[in-house]
Order: sequence, then structure tokens, then C-alpha cells
Amino acid sequence: MLKELREISSRAGIAGLAISVAIGVTLGTVIGSAFVRLVTAIISDLLFPIIGAAIPGGLDFSNTYIMLRGSAPAGTSLSEARKLGPVLAIGDLISTFLYLAILMVVLFAAIKFLIKITRVFLGPAVRAPPADVRLLEEIRDLLAKKDA
Repeated sequence: MLKELREISSRAGIAGLAISVAIGVTLGTVIGSAFVRLVTAIISDLLFPIIGAAIPGGLDFSNTYIMLRGSAPAGTSLSEARKLGPVLAIGDLISTFLYLAILMVVLFAAIKFLIKITRVFLGPAVRAPPADVRLLEEIRDLLAKKDA
């Protein structure tokens, strides 16, 4: 696919390049959004339930709060605590931080996997020699031509 995009852009000039970029951005957006949905499903539907089953009380932080003024009896739900006074509802914040931490681990693993797959199919990256080495090679080639 990348080869075809390069061919189109080289034959069609600036217009072809613009079309190639538009196609690349569109494909990246579509694939990226599908990947985000996949990771969200893995975290929400697979990992959170497993972790919740392993932790006593589960991963439901929806009723986690801190009373800012006054107090609430133990076991009072967030909605009932809000009726008693101002509360700092930190449950969603905790859930979001856990989600972010798991998402970072999953993305890190996915990127490492993609890098490994890329190296397998494309081989190691070929680096251009440093400028001084290229200069020495040119001098060698010129001397070889002069002697021949």
C-alpha cells in the first residue's frame, strides 16, 4: 500500500502528494479510532472485571467520596452523602487514573510488538554513514579513478 502511495505521488506531483497525504491521514484516523475502541473494550470488558474479581470489594469506586463538611455514616452512598453536605467525589477520578495506567501499559506493549514485527518484516534500519566517512569514501573513489 505504501509503495502504491509513493508511485501515485511521484507520478502526479503536488496533487498526487496531497491526495497521498489525505489518504494516509484518513487511514491513520480510522485505524487509530478502531484501535482505541479495541483497547477500551479490552480494559473495560476484560481487564477491569478480572482485576475487580481479584480485589476484595471490586473496582467500583463510584461511591468513593470525601465529606468536606460534616460526616456521613459508614456505607452511605454518594447521592445520600451529597444530601448531607458538600462532598469531594473522587471515585471517578480513581477509576480514570486506573484506566489511564492500564491503557499506558497496553499501548506500550502494542507499540513494542509493532516495532518487533516491523523489524522482522523490514529488517534492521539501514543508517547512512557519517559525513566524514562519506567524504573519505569519495576521496578513495576519486583516487582510484585517477590511478586507473
